[in-house]
Amino acid sequence: MTKITTVAPPEDAALRRAVAPVICYPNETLPEVPLALYQSARAGAEKVDEVLVQPREAACFTVPAGQFFRISSVEGPQVGDLNLWNAKDLNERFYSGKTRALHGTHLTTGERMWTSFPHLRPMATIVEDTLGWYGMDEFGGSVHDVIGTRCDPYTGNLLTDVQYHHCCHSNLTRALADHLGVSLAEAEPHVHDVLNVFMCTGFTRDTGQYFMKASPVRPGDYLEFFAEIDLLGGLSACPGGDCSSEHTSDTAACYPMLVEVFAPKAGALEGWGSPAKNGYDQSHGR
Repeated sequence: MTKITTVAPPEDAALRRAVAPVICYPNETLPEVPLALYQSARAGAEKVDEVLVQPREAACFTVPAGQFFRISSVEGPQVGDLNLWNAKDLNERFYSGKTRALHGTHLTTGERMWTSFPHLRPMATIVEDTLGWYGMDEFGGSVHDVIGTRCDPYTGNLLTDVQYHHCCHSNLTRALADHLGVSLAEAEPHVHDVLNVFMCTGFTRDTGQYFMKASPVRPGDYLEFFAEIDLLGGLSACPGGDCSSEHTSDTAACYPMLVEVFAPKAGALEGWGSPAKNGYDQSHGR
Protein backbone atom coordinates (compact mmCIF):
# COMPACT_ATOMS: atom_id res chain seq x y z
CA MET A 1 0.00 0.00 0.00
CA THR A 2 1.50 3.33 -1.07
CA LYS A 3 1.45 6.17 1.44
CA ILE A 4 -0.83 8.96 0.23
CA THR A 5 0.05 12.63 0.56
CA THR A 6 -1.42 15.73 -1.04
CA VAL A 7 1.18 18.08 0.39
CA ALA A 8 4.05 19.27 -1.81
CA PRO A 9 7.48 19.05 -0.15
CA PRO A 10 8.97 22.36 1.02
CA GLU A 11 12.11 23.79 -0.60
CA ASP A 12 14.26 22.65 2.34
CA ALA A 13 12.83 19.10 2.43
CA ALA A 14 16.20 17.47 1.76
CA LEU A 15 17.83 19.44 4.58
CA ARG A 16 15.12 18.43 7.01
CA ARG A 17 15.45 14.77 6.08
CA ALA A 18 19.23 14.94 6.46
CA VAL A 19 19.10 15.85 10.17
CA ALA A 20 21.02 13.19 12.12
CA PRO A 21 18.97 11.02 14.50
CA VAL A 22 19.36 11.06 18.27
CA ILE A 23 18.94 7.92 20.39
CA CYS A 24 15.88 8.48 22.58
CA TYR A 25 17.02 6.36 25.52
CA PRO A 26 20.82 6.06 25.75
CA ASN A 27 21.19 2.84 27.73
CA GLU A 28 24.74 3.08 29.00
CA THR A 29 23.45 3.84 32.51
CA LEU A 30 21.16 0.81 32.77
CA PRO A 31 22.06 -1.54 35.64
CA GLU A 32 25.00 -3.70 34.60
CA VAL A 33 24.14 -7.26 33.61
CA PRO A 34 26.31 -9.73 35.57
CA LEU A 35 26.44 -12.03 32.57
CA ALA A 36 29.58 -13.88 33.68
CA LEU A 37 27.92 -14.74 37.01
CA TYR A 38 24.78 -15.98 35.26
CA GLN A 39 26.71 -18.08 32.78
CA SER A 40 28.85 -19.58 35.55
CA ALA A 41 25.72 -20.47 37.54
CA ARG A 42 24.10 -21.94 34.44
CA ALA A 43 27.08 -24.21 33.79
CA GLY A 44 26.36 -26.22 36.94
CA ALA A 45 22.57 -26.01 36.86
CA GLU A 46 20.33 -29.07 36.77
CA LYS A 47 17.11 -29.53 34.85
CA VAL A 48 14.07 -29.46 37.14
CA ASP A 49 11.08 -29.14 34.80
CA GLU A 50 9.97 -29.12 31.19
CA VAL A 51 6.84 -28.30 29.19
CA LEU A 52 6.23 -29.30 25.58
CA VAL A 53 4.07 -26.75 23.77
CA GLN A 54 1.99 -28.36 21.05
CA PRO A 55 1.64 -26.82 17.55
CA ARG A 56 -1.03 -24.08 17.35
CA GLU A 57 -1.45 -24.26 21.12
CA ALA A 58 0.06 -22.57 24.16
CA ALA A 59 1.17 -23.70 27.60
CA CYS A 60 2.11 -22.04 30.86
CA PHE A 61 5.18 -22.66 33.00
CA THR A 62 6.71 -21.23 36.17
CA VAL A 63 10.29 -20.25 36.91
CA PRO A 64 11.39 -19.16 40.40
CA ALA A 65 13.69 -16.16 40.66
CA GLY A 66 17.30 -17.23 40.26
CA GLN A 67 16.58 -20.12 37.90
CA PHE A 68 16.96 -20.41 34.12
CA PHE A 69 14.57 -21.35 31.35
CA ARG A 70 15.30 -22.36 27.78
CA ILE A 71 12.96 -22.23 24.77
CA SER A 72 14.02 -24.67 22.07
CA SER A 73 13.04 -25.54 18.53
CA VAL A 74 12.23 -29.24 18.21
CA GLU A 75 11.21 -31.29 15.16
CA GLY A 76 11.03 -28.33 12.77
CA PRO A 77 11.37 -24.54 12.38
CA GLN A 78 8.80 -22.82 14.60
CA VAL A 79 8.35 -19.39 16.15
CA GLY A 80 6.73 -18.73 19.51
CA ASP A 81 4.94 -15.85 21.22
CA LEU A 82 6.11 -15.37 24.81
CA ASN A 83 4.20 -13.67 27.63
CA LEU A 84 5.78 -13.22 31.07
CA TRP A 85 4.15 -12.16 34.32
CA ASN A 86 5.27 -11.69 37.90
CA ALA A 87 4.05 -15.02 39.29
CA LYS A 88 2.85 -13.28 42.46
CA ASP A 89 1.15 -10.32 40.76
CA LEU A 90 -0.13 -10.61 37.19
CA ASN A 91 -0.49 -6.84 36.98
CA GLU A 92 3.29 -6.71 36.68
CA ARG A 93 4.01 -8.09 33.24
CA PHE A 94 6.32 -7.80 30.26
CA TYR A 95 6.38 -4.32 28.72
CA SER A 96 7.42 -4.82 25.10
CA GLY A 97 7.26 -1.13 24.17
CA LYS A 98 9.68 0.02 26.86
CA THR A 99 11.92 -2.99 26.26
CA ARG A 100 12.05 -1.98 22.58
CA ALA A 101 12.83 1.63 23.50
CA LEU A 102 15.68 0.57 25.79
CA HIS A 103 17.28 -2.18 23.69
CA GLY A 104 16.00 -1.93 20.12
CA THR A 105 13.57 -3.84 17.93
CA HIS A 106 15.11 -7.29 18.53
CA LEU A 107 16.71 -8.85 21.61
CA THR A 108 19.75 -11.05 22.11
CA THR A 109 22.30 -12.12 24.73
CA GLY A 110 22.84 -9.66 27.58
CA GLU A 111 19.57 -7.80 26.98
CA ARG A 112 16.54 -7.84 29.22
CA MET A 113 12.77 -8.07 29.26
CA TRP A 114 11.39 -5.23 31.42
CA THR A 115 8.17 -5.04 33.41
CA SER A 116 5.23 -2.67 33.18
CA PHE A 117 4.67 0.56 35.11
CA PRO A 118 4.95 1.35 37.96
CA HIS A 119 7.46 -1.47 38.48
CA LEU A 120 9.79 -1.08 35.44
CA ARG A 121 12.49 -3.53 36.44
CA PRO A 122 14.23 -6.46 34.74
CA MET A 123 12.15 -9.64 34.79
CA ALA A 124 14.29 -11.88 32.56
CA THR A 125 17.76 -11.60 31.06
CA ILE A 126 18.84 -13.41 27.90
CA VAL A 127 21.95 -15.42 28.70
CA GLU A 128 22.36 -17.41 25.47
CA ASP A 129 21.04 -17.10 21.93
CA THR A 130 22.03 -19.67 19.29
CA LEU A 131 20.69 -17.35 16.59
CA GLY A 132 22.87 -14.45 17.72
CA TRP A 133 24.91 -14.90 14.54
CA TYR A 134 21.99 -13.73 12.36
CA GLY A 135 22.32 -10.04 13.16
CA MET A 136 20.46 -7.69 10.79
CA ASP A 137 19.94 -8.86 7.21
CA GLU A 138 19.80 -6.83 3.98
CA PHE A 139 16.04 -6.34 4.34
CA GLY A 140 16.35 -4.92 7.85
CA GLY A 141 15.15 -8.20 9.36
CA SER A 142 16.35 -9.78 12.58
CA VAL A 143 15.16 -12.36 15.12
CA HIS A 144 13.43 -12.30 18.54
CA ASP A 145 11.38 -9.18 17.96
CA VAL A 146 9.57 -6.85 20.33
CA ILE A 147 7.78 -4.94 17.57
CA GLY A 148 5.02 -7.36 16.60
CA THR A 149 2.07 -7.63 18.95
CA ARG A 150 0.88 -11.27 18.51
CA CYS A 151 -1.46 -12.77 15.94
CA ASP A 152 -5.00 -12.37 17.23
CA PRO A 153 -8.60 -13.16 16.22
CA TYR A 154 -9.68 -9.53 16.20
CA THR A 155 -7.22 -8.41 13.52
CA GLY A 156 -7.91 -11.61 11.58
CA ASN A 157 -11.60 -10.82 11.62
CA LEU A 158 -10.98 -7.19 10.67
CA LEU A 159 -8.82 -8.02 7.66
CA THR A 160 -10.33 -11.27 6.36
CA ASP A 161 -13.66 -11.71 8.18
CA VAL A 162 -12.63 -15.06 9.72
CA GLN A 163 -13.32 -16.68 13.08
CA TYR A 164 -9.95 -18.30 13.83
CA HIS A 165 -9.31 -19.52 17.37
CA HIS A 166 -5.75 -20.88 17.33
CA CYS A 167 -3.90 -17.60 16.88
CA CYS A 168 -1.39 -16.75 19.61
CA HIS A 169 -3.68 -14.37 21.51
CA SER A 170 -6.37 -17.02 21.84
CA ASN A 171 -3.83 -19.76 22.55
CA LEU A 172 -2.35 -17.73 25.41
CA THR A 173 -5.81 -16.85 26.72
CA ARG A 174 -6.84 -20.51 26.91
CA ALA A 175 -3.55 -21.58 28.49
CA LEU A 176 -3.66 -18.85 31.14
CA ALA A 177 -7.31 -19.56 31.95
CA ASP A 178 -6.52 -23.25 32.41
CA HIS A 179 -3.44 -22.53 34.52
CA LEU A 180 -5.25 -20.12 36.83
CA GLY A 181 -8.55 -21.98 36.86
CA VAL A 182 -10.48 -18.89 35.72
CA SER A 183 -12.79 -18.05 32.84
CA LEU A 184 -11.56 -16.95 29.43
CA ALA A 185 -13.06 -13.52 30.09
CA GLU A 186 -11.00 -13.19 33.29
CA ALA A 187 -7.79 -14.44 31.67
CA GLU A 188 -7.87 -12.47 28.41
CA PRO A 189 -7.07 -8.99 29.85
CA HIS A 190 -3.80 -10.37 31.21
CA VAL A 191 -2.56 -11.47 27.76
CA HIS A 192 -0.20 -8.83 26.43
CA ASP A 193 2.28 -7.94 23.68
CA VAL A 194 4.96 -10.55 23.31
CA LEU A 195 8.55 -11.37 22.68
CA ASN A 196 8.36 -13.13 19.30
CA VAL A 197 10.87 -15.90 19.93
CA PHE A 198 12.77 -16.99 16.78
CA MET A 199 10.55 -14.81 14.54
CA CYS A 200 12.42 -12.92 11.80
CA THR A 201 10.88 -9.50 11.22
CA GLY A 202 11.52 -5.87 10.37
CA PHE A 203 10.03 -2.82 8.69
CA THR A 204 9.99 -2.27 4.93
CA ARG A 205 12.20 0.59 3.80
CA ASP A 206 9.61 2.13 1.45
CA THR A 207 6.31 2.00 3.37
CA GLY A 208 7.53 1.25 6.90
CA GLN A 209 5.25 -1.78 7.15
CA TYR A 210 5.91 -4.63 9.53
CA PHE A 211 7.12 -7.73 7.69
CA MET A 212 7.97 -11.32 8.52
CA LYS A 213 10.10 -13.82 6.67
CA ALA A 214 11.15 -17.44 7.12
CA SER A 215 12.83 -17.84 10.48
CA PRO A 216 16.43 -19.11 10.41
CA VAL A 217 15.65 -21.32 13.45
CA ARG A 218 16.36 -25.04 13.17
CA PRO A 219 15.83 -27.94 15.59
CA GLY A 220 18.36 -27.61 18.38
CA ASP A 221 18.39 -23.81 18.37
CA TYR A 222 17.37 -22.15 21.62
CA LEU A 223 16.97 -18.90 23.50
CA GLU A 224 17.84 -19.08 27.19
CA PHE A 225 16.86 -16.70 30.01
CA PHE A 226 17.67 -16.01 33.65
CA ALA A 227 14.61 -15.29 35.82
CA GLU A 228 15.20 -12.05 37.70
CA ILE A 229 11.88 -12.37 39.58
CA ASP A 230 9.41 -15.21 40.16
CA LEU A 231 7.91 -15.76 36.73
CA LEU A 232 4.78 -17.21 35.20
CA GLY A 233 5.32 -17.72 31.50
CA GLY A 234 3.00 -18.45 28.61
CA LEU A 235 4.34 -19.63 25.26
CA SER A 236 2.30 -20.10 22.08
CA ALA A 237 3.57 -22.16 19.14
CA CYS A 238 2.38 -19.76 16.44
CA PRO A 239 0.05 -21.05 13.71
CA GLY A 240 2.40 -19.34 11.26
CA GLY A 241 5.04 -22.04 11.80
CA ASP A 242 8.28 -20.43 10.67
CA CYS A 243 6.27 -17.37 9.49
CA SER A 244 7.47 -17.67 5.90
CA SER A 245 4.00 -17.20 4.40
CA GLU A 246 0.97 -16.52 6.63
CA HIS A 247 -0.60 -16.92 10.02
CA THR A 248 -4.16 -16.91 11.44
CA SER A 249 -4.83 -20.15 9.54
CA ASP A 250 -4.00 -23.85 9.58
CA THR A 251 -2.03 -23.63 6.33
CA ALA A 252 1.55 -23.46 7.61
CA ALA A 253 3.53 -26.46 8.81
CA CYS A 254 3.80 -26.16 12.60
CA TYR A 255 5.92 -27.93 15.20
CA PRO A 256 6.10 -28.18 18.99
CA MET A 257 8.37 -26.04 21.15
CA LEU A 258 10.13 -27.13 24.32
CA VAL A 259 10.48 -25.11 27.52
CA GLU A 260 13.02 -26.41 30.06
CA VAL A 261 13.74 -25.01 33.52
CA PHE A 262 17.14 -25.31 35.22
CA ALA A 263 18.07 -24.68 38.86
CA PRO A 264 21.65 -23.64 39.72
CA LYS A 265 23.57 -25.23 42.56
CA ALA A 266 23.35 -23.70 46.02
CA GLY A 267 25.69 -20.72 46.34
CA ALA A 268 26.22 -20.36 42.59
CA LEU A 269 24.58 -16.92 42.60
CA GLU A 270 26.27 -15.54 45.70
CA GLY A 271 25.74 -11.77 45.91
CA TRP A 272 22.80 -11.74 43.50
CA GLY A 273 19.31 -10.60 44.44
CA SER A 274 16.06 -9.90 42.61
CA PRO A 275 15.92 -6.29 41.35
CA ALA A 276 13.83 -3.90 43.40
CA LYS A 277 10.81 -2.18 41.90
CA ASN A 278 11.45 1.14 40.18
CA GLY A 279 12.48 3.95 42.53
CA TYR A 280 10.20 6.67 41.17
CA ASP A 281 8.09 8.05 44.06
CA GLN A 282 4.84 8.17 42.01
CA SER A 283 4.02 11.68 43.24
CA HIS A 284 3.66 12.89 39.63
CA GLY A 285 4.44 16.45 40.64
CA ARG A 286 1.76 16.74 43.33
